[in-house]
Amino acid sequence: MPLSNSSPPLQLALFDLDHTLLPIDSDVSWANELARLGLVDPQWHRRRNDEFYEQYKAGVLDIDAFLAFQLGPLAEHPRHQLEAWRDDFLQRVIFPQVLDTARALVRRHQDEGSLCAVVTATNDFITRPIAQAFGIDQLIATEVETDAKGEFTGRHKGLPSFREGKVTRVAQWLALKDLGLEDFEVSWFYSDSMNDLPLLARVSHPVATNPDERLRAHAKAQGWPILDLFKSPEA
Repeated sequence: MPLSNSSPPLQLALFDLDHTLLPIDSDVSWANELARLGLVDPQWHRRRNDEFYEQYKAGVLDIDAFLAFQLGPLAEHPRHQLEAWRDDFLQRVIFPQVLDTARALVRRHQDEGSLCAVVTATNDFITRPIAQAFGIDQLIATEVETDAKGEFTGRHKGLPSFREGKVTRVAQWLALKDLGLEDFEVSWFYSDSMNDLPLLARVSHPVATNPDERLRAHAKAQGWPILDLFKSPEA
């Protein structure tokens, strides 16, 4: 959809979630919660969780293996019980980490008229309420498969929102609005991880946010801005 001279500038603001808007990892925290509740073997589950997290940080995560690990326990319990556990987890662990500096960043883009979305590899069962806590209705996350009764199968559906998958999923989401990335005069993506380089490279304004060492070095080399959202009160 081409922009006309009379159209206001189209602005897009995309936000990764874990270690970007949140100072913690909601995926890892949920896995730890399953262990705390005794729903999985604590020692084995925490060890595997840590292994996958190290693979993620190193950029070598097998997303299908991780999702089978992460989503498998959802198939073993009724959805209403899972939602009760999740809601308690969010109240105790996640929502206290929805900090004012991150809220202010989102609100600034919203006040400027940006189309805003959270783009995360973490599954939508966990992340939809978190995105809503930031006042963001648009969520592009890994989707959890359900059966005909609405119960979880323990599998994901469609393309995971991970690495190059984030680029594809964002393009699919925008296409539903008859838009593409090229239709935006300005586009931002905030992320902490080298895993998000494919999408960072596609927007006009990539921002390395609370970046890991590899992304920090890459951002400096590329001249990208670096935002340490949770260290500076002025951020």
